[in-house]
Amino acid sequence: MVDLINEELLRLEQEQDIKILYAVESGSRAWGFASTDSDWDVRYIYIHKTDWYLSVNEQKDSYEEILPNDIDLSGWELRKALLLFKKSNPPMLEWLNSPIVYKEDYSTAQSLRSMLQTYFRPKSCIYHYLHMARKNYSQYILKDTVRHKKYFYVLRPVLACRWIEEKGTMAPVEFEVLLNEFLPNGPVRDEVDKLLVKKTAGGEMDEGPPIILLNDYLS
Repeated sequence: MVDLINEELLRLEQEQDIKILYAVESGSRAWGFASTDSDWDVRYIYIHKTDWYLSVNEQKDSYEEILPNDIDLSGWELRKALLLFKKSNPPMLEWLNSPIVYKEDYSTAQSLRSMLQTYFRPKSCIYHYLHMARKNYSQYILKDTVRHKKYFYVLRPVLACRWIEEKGTMAPVEFEVLLNEFLPNGPVRDEVDKLLVKKTAGGEMDEGPPIILLNDYLS
């Protein structure tokens, strides 16, 4: 699959006449709790040729494409990426720290990583993750029947908030690092580990009643 993703990135460069500076995996595969049938969420930063930047007209600064082979491609032009980095945009910061890198031929990503703590805004990132946790919790968890995999989409942002609050740095991308820091052992961790085994071993998980232990922890 990695070879196929790199082929698609090369195709993008040729079709759009761009240069991809950095490309990574985002979403559940980067977080570490992908199912066997999870999509490949490929995110990238790119530049155009000089003439694009000299135009006085406003131009498209992103590309999105979902391919039939479960590859979801989404990229930001460098100037857009820099503006989001300056605003401490959490998805942008996560891209820079993704554990799965498909392309990093230039110094752009490393230069941004070296400035990350300077531009990192704890409050705005906590608000981002807290909003994500509350939204998923109210939409998917507070129900009589729950798709249990949705617990990960509440647990991860909650633990990311705790990391930022206690350490003052951007939360790591990997869910396991967050788990080991804040839930190293105990009944809640046992329940999470059971769900992880089920999710990573197969596709969609069955619905069932809420897991009271996890609901109480998240509340």
